[in-house]
Amino acid sequence: MRRLVLSLALLVTGTLPTLGAEPKPKREPTPAQQAQHEKMRQCNATAKARGLHADPRKAFMKECLAKQTAG
Repeated sequence: MRRLVLSLALLVTGTLPTLGAEPKPKREPTPAQQAQHEKMRQCNATAKARGLHADPRKAFMKECLAKQTAG
């Protein structure tokens, strides 16, 4: 019985500080992050359309992202 009461007391005292805390506001991605996300989306779609898997897919993604970054 003591263990149950002690466990419940620890649980309650451990969660009380988080109950009153406000959640962190969600940050918007930067333009650079948005651009990288779009590159990844385009390369991923192309790799999927070509049916690439495993190592050939990794190689293609690396090359695709490098081309889009340079150009």
